[in-house]
Amino acid sequence: MNGPCTLASVPQQAARPGMSRLQSSLASLRNLFSTWRWRLRFRWQLERTLQENPHLIRDIGLTKRQVETEIAKPFWRR
Repeated sequence: MNGPCTLASVPQQAARPGMSRLQSSLASLRNLFSTWRWRLRFRWQLERTLQENPHLIRDIGLTKRQVETEIAKPFWRR
């Protein structure tokens, strides 16, 4: 991965050998949408946790500022 890892980084799967260019493109697109969906859900859960159980955020070693920064990111950003 390029750039620093953040809380919502998800490894991308490489296309399998023997796939056509179209199949590879569709698989990449599905992976992209899956990653975006995962980031949306992760940030939504993180925000709920911050609001309802802020002590859990401290328990995992994050600050309120770090969580707010992560929540503020658009779904397409790592």
